[in-house]
Amino acid sequence: MQLWFSEMQTPNVKFSIRVERQLYSGQSQFQRIDVFESPEFGRFLTLDGYMMLTERDEFIYHEMITHVPMAVHPRVKRVLVIGAGDGGVIRELVRYPEIEDIDLVEIDELVVEVCRKYLPQTACRMDDPRVHIHYEDGLKYIRSCENEYDLILVDSTDPFGPGEGLFTREFYGNCCKALREDGIMINQHESPFYAEDAAACQNMHRLIVESFPISRIYQAHIPTYPSGHWLFGFASKKYHPLKDLDETRWNLRGLSCKYYTTTLHKGAFYIPAYVERLLKDVE
Repeated sequence: MQLWFSEMQTPNVKFSIRVERQLYSGQSQFQRIDVFESPEFGRFLTLDGYMMLTERDEFIYHEMITHVPMAVHPRVKRVLVIGAGDGGVIRELVRYPEIEDIDLVEIDELVVEVCRKYLPQTACRMDDPRVHIHYEDGLKYIRSCENEYDLILVDSTDPFGPGEGLFTREFYGNCCKALREDGIMINQHESPFYAEDAAACQNMHRLIVESFPISRIYQAHIPTYPSGHWLFGFASKKYHPLKDLDETRWNLRGLSCKYYTTTLHKGAFYIPAYVERLLKDVE
């Protein structure tokens, strides 16, 4: 008998992966956590039945949320990461020696414990001495921050359940306040393809445009996420993601990536016409 994991991406679309075995299943205070092993995508993590990452394609998401702002901002010293208990964003950030402090705010301690044990490919750099883990609600944490961070990465779950508060006007306004005068915020922006996800994209974009003087959208193609077409938000007080991209500076670092390049960086901000219309409707 074959075992399959299936995620309902819409009421009419189901995404399924054949599973060899289930490595972990548990219920935290906030959500159900499962880790499976599959022949095609390796190990993968789900929260409340929704796909969070797979070993096969997680590099796309983590490289694009991290290296895009790092290639633009010239002096990142302090970083705040909200969510990201799987450790993939941390793994990419600690590759930059100039970063001095990384505050990781994750509401669910069990997610971190499970990923350390079952997903070492992503959670391999959580013990870096620059990383400080805070197990609390990101919405509450950010309220007390002002002019502290050069970069904020919002690696949240979907806009319901434990991550719901990270998609509000209050949250984005507090992120703007927590950033220094030339700070950048990056958030995962959902998929623009299916109707319910597109509505979430519009709502996020409207709230971020209200809070930041510079707000742009960029894209990546992630096979295991709904529709495979995924968006990120780039919001800044000063820097433009294309005009202030310093290709030479970033390329001289010699960082080896599997997805990100500075050429791809430029192309990622040229989004399809239907996405442009979707966002312009709320700007």
